Amino acid sequence: MHVHSSFSGDCTTPIVGKFCRECYSNPAEVFDRLERRGMNLFTLTDHDSIEGAESLRRHPNFFLSEELTCRMPSGTEVHIGVYDFHERQHAQLLERRNDIVALLMYLTERRLFFSINHVFSSVTGRRELEDFAWFQEYFPAVETRNGQMLESVNLRAVDLARQWEKVGIGGSDAHALPSVGTTYTEVPGARDKDEFFASLRQGLGRVGGESGSFVKLTRDVLLVAAEMMRDKYWTALLSPLAVLIPGITFLNHREDRAFSRRWAARVLTQPAARKRSRWVTIPRPVPQTAVGEWV
Repeated sequence: MHVHSSFSGDCTTPIVGKFCRECYSNPAEVFDRLERRGMNLFTLTDHDSIEGAESLRRHPNFFLSEELTCRMPSGTEVHIGVYDFHERQHAQLLERRNDIVALLMYLTERRLFFSINHVFSSVTGRRELEDFAWFQEYFPAVETRNGQMLESVNLRAVDLARQWEKVGIGGSDAHALPSVGTTYTEVPGARDKDEFFASLRQGLGRVGGESGSFVKLTRDVLLVAAEMMRDKYWTALLSPLAVLIPGITFLNHREDRAFSRRWAARVLTQPAARKRSRWVTIPRPVPQTAVGEWV
């Protein structure tokens, strides 16, 4: 439910993004790795793209998904996983990703399943308290196990989903092939995609696999760096800087740990909101019986 390919675009790290991609994994290789790990439903969640799906559509157990980069009303940035939609809906999703109200209306009107990803991570930058109010009121699912996040960060997401009575999903968030499929979502007894999502919406799914670690993240970043050098030979001149990667990943995990602790302390102590439907109700206009006359 969360895996990337070479179609996820450029790295979002300043300067580095000018010559390095988020991921260099070939979609076909991602599919093969998932199949070898025992998956029987497949998807890609590239950043704001479905191009990687082109070579995988021939597989009957593959469905379209993506990870939308969205702007919240507070001005913060979040990643929203959107699952099992039609190709023609991709453009509509992109058009609405910076208008959260329009996006939520579109998603719920078409009954598309979606989640807030790595909710307690600083990977997309700052967060505001009002962001969590949006997540609580209108998002049906929370990513409760991300294969790149520390166990403590994931456990706080589990507590959040349990308190808010949200569907929990898991995914590897793999940007390098060794991590593909190491974290997953399953629905026991589901025989096809439709049964999978129907049961998932009812809270019958479960997450499995591993959380992230310093060693795992460092390995994947080094692999991405190695692929970058194969893709652009001149970047091999930067290879001496690879010694800095362990320090960078250590600081990244430390920041995530502090970020999750700080926001969990604020959000998980909030009083429970009144129960609402997991799906936003779209207001419908009152029928017009005559020009200028409404009933």
